[in-house]
Amino acid sequence: MSVLADTQVTCMLPVKDLARAREFYEQRLKLKPLGAKPDGKFVYRVGGTELALFPKPEGTKAEHTAISFRVANITAAIAELKSRGVVFDDYDLPGFKTVEHVCVLGSEKAAWFRDPEGNILCLHEDLA
Repeated sequence: MSVLADTQVTCMLPVKDLARAREFYEQRLKLKPLGAKPDGKFVYRVGGTELALFPKPEGTKAEHTAISFRVANITAAIAELKSRGVVFDDYDLPGFKTVEHVCVLGSEKAAWFRDPEGNILCLHEDLA
Protein backbone atom coordinates (compact mmCIF):
# COMPACT_ATOMS: atom_id res chain seq x y z
CA MET A 1 0.00 0.00 0.00
CA SER A 2 1.40 3.38 -1.01
CA VAL A 3 1.05 6.35 1.29
CA LEU A 4 0.14 8.41 -1.81
CA ALA A 5 -2.23 6.02 -3.60
CA ASP A 6 -5.39 7.29 -1.91
CA THR A 7 -4.49 10.95 -1.48
CA GLN A 8 -6.12 13.90 -3.21
CA VAL A 9 -4.08 15.48 -6.00
CA THR A 10 -3.78 19.23 -6.53
CA CYS A 11 -2.58 20.49 -9.90
CA MET A 12 -0.55 23.68 -9.44
CA LEU A 13 -0.80 26.09 -12.38
CA PRO A 14 1.20 29.35 -12.35
CA VAL A 15 -0.53 32.41 -13.81
CA LYS A 16 0.62 35.99 -14.49
CA ASP A 17 -2.78 37.59 -14.01
CA LEU A 18 -4.87 35.84 -11.35
CA ALA A 19 -8.01 37.92 -11.99
CA ARG A 20 -7.92 37.17 -15.74
CA ALA A 21 -7.26 33.47 -15.08
CA ARG A 22 -10.09 33.28 -12.53
CA GLU A 23 -12.54 34.82 -15.00
CA PHE A 24 -11.62 32.15 -17.56
CA TYR A 25 -11.78 29.18 -15.19
CA GLU A 26 -14.99 30.34 -13.51
CA GLN A 27 -16.95 31.87 -16.40
CA ARG A 28 -15.74 29.91 -19.41
CA LEU A 29 -14.93 26.51 -17.86
CA LYS A 30 -17.46 26.80 -15.00
CA LEU A 31 -15.14 25.23 -12.44
CA LYS A 32 -16.32 25.20 -8.82
CA PRO A 33 -14.30 27.74 -6.79
CA LEU A 34 -13.20 26.68 -3.32
CA GLY A 35 -11.58 30.03 -2.59
CA ALA A 36 -8.38 31.89 -1.94
CA LYS A 37 -5.65 30.54 0.32
CA PRO A 38 -3.46 32.65 2.63
CA ASP A 39 -0.44 32.09 0.35
CA GLY A 40 -2.20 33.81 -2.58
CA LYS A 41 -3.29 30.84 -4.64
CA PHE A 42 -6.91 30.29 -5.67
CA VAL A 43 -8.31 26.75 -5.60
CA TYR A 44 -11.03 24.98 -7.60
CA ARG A 45 -12.66 21.58 -7.10
CA VAL A 46 -12.46 19.47 -10.26
CA GLY A 47 -14.01 16.04 -9.74
CA GLY A 48 -11.96 14.36 -7.01
CA THR A 49 -8.99 16.66 -7.48
CA GLU A 50 -8.16 20.32 -7.10
CA LEU A 51 -6.71 22.93 -9.42
CA ALA A 52 -4.73 25.70 -7.75
CA LEU A 53 -3.89 28.86 -9.68
CA PHE A 54 -0.96 30.68 -8.14
CA PRO A 55 0.35 34.12 -9.08
CA LYS A 56 3.79 34.08 -10.68
CA PRO A 57 4.89 37.39 -12.25
CA GLU A 58 6.79 35.70 -15.09
CA GLY A 59 4.04 33.11 -15.60
CA THR A 60 4.92 29.90 -17.35
CA LYS A 61 4.91 28.65 -20.88
CA ALA A 62 4.86 24.87 -20.99
CA GLU A 63 5.00 23.39 -24.47
CA HIS A 64 2.92 20.41 -23.32
CA THR A 65 -0.59 19.85 -22.04
CA ALA A 66 -0.79 21.16 -18.47
CA ILE A 67 -4.25 19.73 -17.68
CA SER A 68 -6.48 17.23 -19.46
CA PHE A 69 -10.16 16.93 -18.58
CA ARG A 70 -11.72 13.52 -19.30
CA VAL A 71 -15.22 13.97 -20.73
CA ALA A 72 -17.91 11.47 -21.72
CA ASN A 73 -18.69 13.16 -25.05
CA ILE A 74 -15.97 15.32 -26.54
CA THR A 75 -18.18 16.76 -29.29
CA ALA A 76 -20.75 17.98 -26.77
CA ALA A 77 -18.04 19.33 -24.45
CA ILE A 78 -16.42 21.26 -27.31
CA ALA A 79 -19.79 22.76 -28.31
CA GLU A 80 -20.54 23.81 -24.72
CA LEU A 81 -17.13 25.44 -24.22
CA LYS A 82 -17.24 27.17 -27.61
CA SER A 83 -20.63 28.65 -26.65
CA ARG A 84 -18.81 30.31 -23.72
CA GLY A 85 -16.04 31.72 -25.90
CA VAL A 86 -13.36 29.04 -25.59
CA VAL A 87 -11.25 28.84 -28.75
CA PHE A 88 -9.84 25.45 -29.74
CA ASP A 89 -6.49 24.86 -31.41
CA ASP A 90 -6.30 22.97 -34.70
CA TYR A 91 -3.29 21.05 -35.96
CA ASP A 92 -2.27 19.73 -39.36
CA LEU A 93 1.08 18.02 -38.83
CA PRO A 94 2.45 14.76 -40.20
CA GLY A 95 0.71 12.03 -38.21
CA PHE A 96 -1.19 14.54 -36.08
CA LYS A 97 -4.27 16.24 -37.51
CA THR A 98 -7.43 17.58 -35.94
CA VAL A 99 -10.80 17.35 -37.65
CA GLU A 100 -13.42 19.68 -36.17
CA HIS A 101 -10.87 20.30 -33.36
CA VAL A 102 -10.53 16.57 -32.53
CA CYS A 103 -7.58 14.24 -33.03
CA VAL A 104 -7.88 10.47 -32.52
CA LEU A 105 -4.87 9.20 -30.56
CA GLY A 106 -4.96 5.42 -30.17
CA SER A 107 -7.59 4.74 -27.52
CA GLU A 108 -8.83 8.31 -27.08
CA LYS A 109 -10.06 11.42 -28.82
CA ALA A 110 -8.52 14.73 -27.77
CA ALA A 111 -8.98 18.46 -28.37
CA TRP A 112 -6.81 21.32 -27.13
CA PHE A 113 -7.36 24.93 -26.12
CA ARG A 114 -5.43 27.54 -24.14
CA ASP A 115 -6.23 29.59 -21.11
CA PRO A 116 -5.53 33.36 -21.17
CA GLU A 117 -2.06 32.67 -19.74
CA GLY A 118 -1.14 30.43 -22.68
CA ASN A 119 -1.36 27.16 -20.73
CA ILE A 120 -2.35 24.26 -22.96
CA LEU A 121 -5.49 22.50 -21.74
CA CYS A 122 -7.10 19.40 -23.20
CA LEU A 123 -10.37 17.54 -23.36
CA HIS A 124 -10.11 13.80 -23.87
CA GLU A 125 -12.68 11.05 -24.37
CA ASP A 126 -11.71 7.41 -23.88
CA LEU A 127 -12.72 5.20 -26.79
CA ALA A 128 -12.34 1.85 -25.05
